[in-house]
Parts: sequence; C-alpha cells; structure tokens
Amino acid sequence: MIRVRVAPSPTGDPHVGTAYIALFNLCFARKMGGKFILRIEDTDQSRSTAESEQTILSSLKWMGLEWDEGPDVGGPHGPYRQSEREDIYAKYAHQLIDAGKAFYCYRTSDELDQMRAERREKGIQKAFKASDLQLPTAEIAERKLAGQKPVVRMVVPEEGLCKIQDRLRGEIELDWANVDAQILLKADGMPTYHLANVVDDHLMQITHVIRGEEWINSAPKHYLLYEYFGWDMPELCHMPLLRNPDKSKLSKRKNPTSINFYRDAGFLPEALLNYLGRMGWSMPDEAEKFSLTEMVEHFDIDKLSLGGPVFDQEKLRWLNGMWIREDLSADDFIQRYASWAFPPEKVKAIVPLIHERVETLADVAPLTALFFNSLPVLDEATFDQLKLDRETQVKVIQFVSWKLDSQVAWGRDDLYQSLSALAEAMDIKLRDFLQPLFVAMSGSTVCPPLFDTMAVLGPDLTRARFRHALDCLGGVSKKGAKKLEREFREF
Repeated sequence: MIRVRVAPSPTGDPHVGTAYIALFNLCFARKMGGKFILRIEDTDQSRSTAESEQTILSSLKWMGLEWDEGPDVGGPHGPYRQSEREDIYAKYAHQLIDAGKAFYCYRTSDELDQMRAERREKGIQKAFKASDLQLPTAEIAERKLAGQKPVVRMVVPEEGLCKIQDRLRGEIELDWANVDAQILLKADGMPTYHLANVVDDHLMQITHVIRGEEWINSAPKHYLLYEYFGWDMPELCHMPLLRNPDKSKLSKRKNPTSINFYRDAGFLPEALLNYLGRMGWSMPDEAEKFSLTEMVEHFDIDKLSLGGPVFDQEKLRWLNGMWIREDLSADDFIQRYASWAFPPEKVKAIVPLIHERVETLADVAPLTALFFNSLPVLDEATFDQLKLDRETQVKVIQFVSWKLDSQVAWGRDDLYQSLSALAEAMDIKLRDFLQPLFVAMSGSTVCPPLFDTMAVLGPDLTRARFRHALDCLGGVSKKGAKKLEREFREF
C-alpha cells in the first residue's frame, strides 16, 4: 500500500509551504488508494511547543486537509510525536556505533568553530569527516572523566559520488566530500532530524517521500542510513520550492507565509487550497478553479513541473473572489462572513478596548474597523505629522519587524517588554517610538491601545501591516537593508 507523510516541526507559525507539501502528499495517497500520515517532528525541544503543534493541526484542518494517522487520530504505527519515541532512536544509534557506522564525538562547539576558521583561511571547502573529528583514546577518556557528554555522528565517505534516484528529476549526483559527519544523537539524547526521519519512515512503512527540494542535499545522509541499516529506501520526489514574485524563496520577510494570515485576512480555505494546487501542477483542461475532490480525481504526480512556482497574493485574491462569487449564495456568504468576523473569542478581546470610548452603537464600526481589515489604507502624509524624521521612522518600523519575526510570546505584556527594550536600545523616547507603529497598524495616529491591538490581531496580520507601512514609505534598498541589519544585530 502507498503510504506518504507530512512531518511539520512545531516551532513557529503554520507555513503555507507545509500545506503545499501536505496537499500533494494527500492527493497522491488518495489517488493511489493509500494512506496519508501526519507526524510531528519535535526533536528541537528548545523551540517546539504544544501551542504551535495545535495551531499546525487546526490550520491544516481548516484548509480541509485530513490525515489517516497522526498524533490526534492515532494509528497502528504510533506514537506520532518524535519526542515520544526517544528510546527507539537511541537503540538504532547504538546499533550503528556497534557496527562501526557511527561514533561518539567529543569535539566542542568552540573547537569546531576554530577548525572551520582554519579551513576558511586555507581555502578548504571539504565537510568534516570522522577522521577530522575523532580524538585520541586518552583524550576521550579525560573528557568522559570530566563529565562531558558526547554527540553521536555518522561515518560518511570521504570522497566519490552519491547517486540518488528522484521520481521527478531522475538520477541526482552529489559529492560525498560536501556531506558532513552528521550528528545523529545530540548530547541530551534527542535525535536530530536525519536519524529520526529515516527510522520513523521505515517503521511507519512510508513508501514515498514527497518533500521540498531544499532536502536534496540531505538525501545522501538518508541514503547512507538506509544502506547501513539494510532497509529499502522510499521513493523520493523533491518538489519545487514556492517563490516570492521576485523568484526568491518564499519567506515571511517578503510575503505572509503563515496559513493563519490568510485565514485571518478573510481568504476561503477552498481558494487557498485551490491556489496551492496550481503551484507546479495543472488540471488536464487547464482549469484555474477546482476543488480538492477534482484535484484528487485528475492528479498525476509525474505531471509536476520543476519550475519554481510563484506565490502571488494578487492572483490568490482574484481566485478567492471567484470562489466567493461562484460558490457562495447570499445565505452562505452571510454565514461565512459572520463566522470569520465575529467569533466569540475575537469579539471578547476587542470589546474591552473600545467599551469606554463608545457613546452610541454606531461608534463601534469606526473604532473597530482596523480589526476587520487585512491591511489599512495608509496615507504617507500621516507619517509627516510625527515627531521622528522619515529615516528614523523607517528604521523603527524595520527594526520592529525584525524583532517580531523572532517573537514567540505574543501577549500584551510580552510585546510591551520586547518593544520598549528596543526603544531604549535605540535611545528613542517610547512615546515617539510608538507613533509610527500606531500609523502602521491603523492608518491613523489614534487607535485602541497599541499592544492590546497587536495581541488581538496576532503575529501574522501585525507583521504584514509593518511590511505594508515600509512599502508605503518607499521601502528599504538592498544596500540600505544590509546597513540596517548590521546596526540591528548590535542591539
């Protein structure tokens, strides 16, 4: 039986790229009468959160993607969270050590950094191998006695070519010299992605691995592990990456990438799924609008195009409009709008921000309009009224955008602490610092309390509004961005 999987990492926002890969895995499984599995790859315990996992599951379900096995629905090959399979990976790692295919490595981070620096000076490009990293027996004994915890690394060939078969790309040749002695088990006993990925795919009987092309360079490591264990490797199919309109890799610095942004901005899940289905694939009749059922019916994985599909928000908006006009009756439209605009948890969060400002119920609409727009209408002249000069305004908004890219906790107090610390670091009075942020969020110098507003809107819409404000102010050139990034890193 055909068995495929998608394996998101619960370390941040649910990415449209995850939905893109999940969609094509689902279509292949349904077309071939197989099974689609969702597995949570949470080996990075410092960044993985239960909240992120739940958000990923709910966002994929909102889009209409359903899996046959997973952490929430169970299945015969569980558990489906890697953090619950630690003992399994340790067993296989020690099996490799016993076979001489892996080794304990006691090199420290500082030593590795120094070795890399020395190699750069000599112009050496070769990746680290076992012969570079292994220490004399006496030194290993000293480090063990001192209580140093080693990692487990795999043994990798020093030279030659690794030939990988890919369903879409044919034979791919990669140089073993560029493949490092990958860590398999970290010092805390948790596996890295590479060991866990191979062990889980084997034990869960995955037959085809359909994933993004960014994993091509990791394929030799996975190929080698399958060979070491004596297992058959699943068939590989590396899909093209989603691109920004400028053909760069889709990233949240240039384009909203979170599924939640599109949900909160009022897009229909059917339209978003339809649009992702058009990324590198098309219906036999070239129809632009089609349902998931229609996509499964006509799906042929061998018809995928390898050209980098461009994720264009304007085209998505056009397609979303088609779905609204052609598939929603007046009653359907009312129901969809009400469930999007007035869910109880959203209303409860907004009312305290405006309650004291309302004299008649007619006042509610203008006071709350900013909560129901994906992006405000910005007037550049509004920024002219602020105390900070234009260059500083741009710097503030850009620095805040970068700061929020890594902001995990999104409560009102968390945001206040984070941005007030940034204002202090930039030596700008907080009142002046916040003014361009008010305008970016609402299109006005007046809006409900800023940090409360950001908390209600959430990270995706907030970040998008700051990017929109930067565009309104003329943006930042590549040269200017590099200069600002250097300055930002100093903070």
